[in-house]
Formats: sequence, structure tokens, C-alpha cells
Amino acid sequence: MKHVPTLISYIVMTVLLFCIACSLILAVGSSVISSFSSFFNGVLGSWYGFSEVLVRATVLILAGLGVSIGFRTGFFNIGAEGQIYMGGAAAAAAGMLFPGLPGILLGPIACASALLAGGLWAMIPGFFKSRFGLSEVLMTIMFNYIAINIVGLLVRTVMKDPSYPLPMSPEIPQAMQLPYLMMPTRLHAGLIIALLSAAAVYLLMWRTVSGFTMRAVGLNPRGALCSGISCTRNILLASLLSGGLAGIAGYSEIAGIHYRLLEGFSPGFGYVAIIIALLGKNHPAGIVIAAIGIAGLQTGSMTMQRQAGVPASISWIIMGALVLLILARKAVMQMYAAQKAMGEQRS
Repeated sequence: MKHVPTLISYIVMTVLLFCIACSLILAVGSSVISSFSSFFNGVLGSWYGFSEVLVRATVLILAGLGVSIGFRTGFFNIGAEGQIYMGGAAAAAAGMLFPGLPGILLGPIACASALLAGGLWAMIPGFFKSRFGLSEVLMTIMFNYIAINIVGLLVRTVMKDPSYPLPMSPEIPQAMQLPYLMMPTRLHAGLIIALLSAAAVYLLMWRTVSGFTMRAVGLNPRGALCSGISCTRNILLASLLSGGLAGIAGYSEIAGIHYRLLEGFSPGFGYVAIIIALLGKNHPAGIVIAAIGIAGLQTGSMTMQRQAGVPASISWIIMGALVLLILARKAVMQMYAAQKAMGEQRS
């Protein structure tokens, strides 16, 4: 019986989201039935459609895992978007610097370069937070803009492909490109990297001493410090891992989808990763499920736009409403628990 209020709250959230979606569809003059039919057809109507969901979920899983490590340690990383860009730039640079290496060496080098680039980019705000108490939220947000414009500068100068007039890097070596898992879809081996990363994050955070100390710092920094745990060291480690996983997400996009560094290759994946970490409650299993769900929402909305004329931007409105409902649910559940406790004390 104690789980009944929780179940009811989720049912109410689902009904409200459905009502919001129906209202938006009707507001643009489309049929609700045909719109939902095209939505589910785009996600589950064919293996190619579902594979596109997994393609989009790959980068979201990696970025969401990175954000979750930061959140668990009290490092509120809002800069996954910039870290994705830095990781993608480092991976493309590795391909340009070592074009003759075999894939068995070039792939790991590019992935490690992306991890280091994203991790070091996140460690700068982590250092200032742990050393001077500066807000990592503001710093990571501003670092997003810096990283995006650094990539824009690179593809116009030192990394520009001279054979193309558009700002883009040369194509990465074929040996560095992630193999497809199933032709003729675009599903690539980055999905395996993402799932292995989820397993590694679970083992790190829940089965090692380092993970325990990071979670302790996130739950109670003062208590952890009084217990002899270094908050500075754990915040720096968390920021390195958080940004590093986002950097690997950038590597998976470059090596698995685009095969070259482009402006705007991440259409807000880093910001969506924050929603995914929130939905998945900062747990790897929850993040995988949430990433697939959000990827399905975005993929289905694009199909709905093509077939039913409903703008795909509706998916962003629904994601925003979902975040607000989650926050409202938490507040309502806390009020319910407080009132229940007061009632028990009076009785």
C-alpha cells in the first residue's frame, strides 16, 4: 500500500502529458489519431525506424552517464554540450594526425583523446568549484558557448578541408570509423560502447570505494570532510569522468555518424542529457531506459512532422513539461509525506 501514492503520481503525470500532447496537436490543426499513428509508425513501424531511435540514444546514454556522475558527486555539470564538442574535435584531430595507423590503434587513440578533451574541459569548472567555491552551473554553461565557437573556429582554419567550401574537417580515416551493427541501418558500434560504459559506471559508483566516496561527497560534503574524505579530489575526479563520458559521446557522433568534424554536429544532446539524468534518477539502468525513451520521442516527432504536419518542436515542449511535472511531483510527494507524518503524530 505504501507504493500506491507513487503509482498514482506517475499515472497522473502520464495523463497530463498525454493531454498536453493532444492539445498541442489540435492547436496546429492536425488529427490526434493520425498524428499518434505516424508517431508510433516512425518509432516501431520498421526496424530502420527503431534503429534510428538507438542511434540517437547512443550519444544520449553516454552524455547522460557523464552528467549523472557529476550530479551524484555534487558537481552540477550543465556543460555536457560543450564537452561533446571538445570530444568530437579531439577525435577528429586524432584522425587527422595519425591517418596511417591501423584501426585497432587509431580507434582507441581517438576515443581516449575525446575522453581527455571532454574531461579536462569539465575539470576547469570542477577546480574552481572545489578550490574557490565558484558556481559550476554558471561556468559550465558559459564553457558550452566557448567550446562551440572553438569548433567553429577550427573548421574554418587549421582543421578545414581545403577541397570543400563549407566549414568542415576532412573525412576521418576509414579505419577510425565505427562499424555498422546491422546494414542497411545507421546503427553503429557506439551503442556497444554506451552500454559497456553504463555497466562500468554502475560498477564504479556502487561497487568501489571511489564511487562510495564520490556519492558521500554529493550527499553530505561537510560530513564527508569530517570523515576524512577529500571533497576536492572527488569533485575533480567526478568532473573528469563526467566530461570524459560526454567527450566519448562526441567521439561516437564523429566516428559513427558524420565521419568529419562539423559545426552543429550536436543539436543540443548535452542539454537533453540533463533531462535524461533526471528521469533516470542518476542510475545507469534508468539512464539507458530514459535515453531510449527520449530518443523515441524525438524520432517519432520528426516522423509525425513529415507525415502529419505536426511540428517536431512539440517534443521539446513535452520534454520541458515532463521536467516541470517531475519537479512538481517531488514537491507534492514531500508535502504528502510531511502531512502523513503529522497525522500519525497526532493520532
